[in-house]
Amino acid sequence: MRRPHITVIGGGFAGLTAAISSAEGNAAVTLYEAHSSLGGRARTAERPYRTNEGPHALYNGGPHWTWLKQRGLLKPLAPLPPLAATRIRFHRHGTLRRIPPAGLIKLRGLRNAPVDQDFFGWATAQVGEEAARDAAHYIGVATFHHAPGLLSAAFVQERLRRTTTFPPEAHYIQGGWGELITRMADRAAELGVRIETGARIDALPEGGPVIVATHLESARALLKDDRLTWPSARTALLDVALRARRGDLFTVSGLDFPGWVERFTAQDRSLAPNGEELLQCQVGIGPDENRADGLARAECLLDAGFPQWRERLTWRRDALALGRTGAVDLPGTTWRDRPSVDRGNGVYLAGDQVAAPGVLSEVSFGSALEASALALRSIAGKTCKADRTGEAAKADKAGNTAKARVPSPVPGGAHLRAS
Repeated sequence: MRRPHITVIGGGFAGLTAAISSAEGNAAVTLYEAHSSLGGRARTAERPYRTNEGPHALYNGGPHWTWLKQRGLLKPLAPLPPLAATRIRFHRHGTLRRIPPAGLIKLRGLRNAPVDQDFFGWATAQVGEEAARDAAHYIGVATFHHAPGLLSAAFVQERLRRTTTFPPEAHYIQGGWGELITRMADRAAELGVRIETGARIDALPEGGPVIVATHLESARALLKDDRLTWPSARTALLDVALRARRGDLFTVSGLDFPGWVERFTAQDRSLAPNGEELLQCQVGIGPDENRADGLARAECLLDAGFPQWRERLTWRRDALALGRTGAVDLPGTTWRDRPSVDRGNGVYLAGDQVAAPGVLSEVSFGSALEASALALRSIAGKTCKADRTGEAAKADKAGNTAKARVPSPVPGGAHLRAS
């Protein structure tokens, strides 16, 4: 029998998850990616400096961890050396601290933060204004936002808890996120998914369900649906390579402002040439700020954590990420208020700004699985309806045939029956 067909538009983490899940559900799948390579924001740059363009870590507390592990897609991972874990610093009042503020730790243990109140106001009532500000700035690592304290208390609290869990939930893909994308693409191909890169789709294809797994702005243009909007963040990104120096820190977390610096070669030496360290910095910037403002704050963290880094510099790249850092929920909203997965008429949405729970890439994963399940269910529903229609037609035909075979009444039939 001919398998039903599902189209996936977008070849990033969400698109590949949806394609694999749909193919495992016995659908014929075609995936279209506008760029020449797969990955979306989960791409990893080519050598010599393998910087990530998307999420940097997988949290093992999320559902995608088990799903990837069951399919043999998770490993190899890049384990963090125990010594590196001792080289975490907090930039507070212009100096580095080894231990996070006590108020931040206290907030991490609290539960039931309200949805309809901003995090800063709620946290101030719990631990005081200074500790609340420290915690709000710290969580820039998982929101990429310039002012996380303005976001929903429930939204920020979940991320605070997940990012401060011990042992840490964060794990790293050996070779960068691009290696995970390659393994997922290979798995999709094994399942028969037809992958077409360099294929920009300007109109929805006909013939079966369609899963749109693109950036929300691209989905809005493709679907011509102005409702597809949700707040995100503006983030200045700075990647640098430095000549290696013994004793370099692993991370520097900004508490005076939201910002984060991480030395990714601490756990994965393959990301840079021998004798060099690869650092990635991200700083949230406000709507009235520009890239230079964010880069200046990133350099402030580098100055504090990596003295004389300019003299050690071998490579540098910076960028501005606009709305590419996932959804943020304002007070009074939750993930359920974001654009829904089911858009009607056989169209489904997946991505990190869609109505699905989780942190960072978990939102893309969850929405992709839901989109795939809904698409497969719609196909099954149509098949059942078609089967019922066919069975009814057969029954009608059989009934008409039987009726045609019944003998016509015969005069005197009653007498014949009596005989």
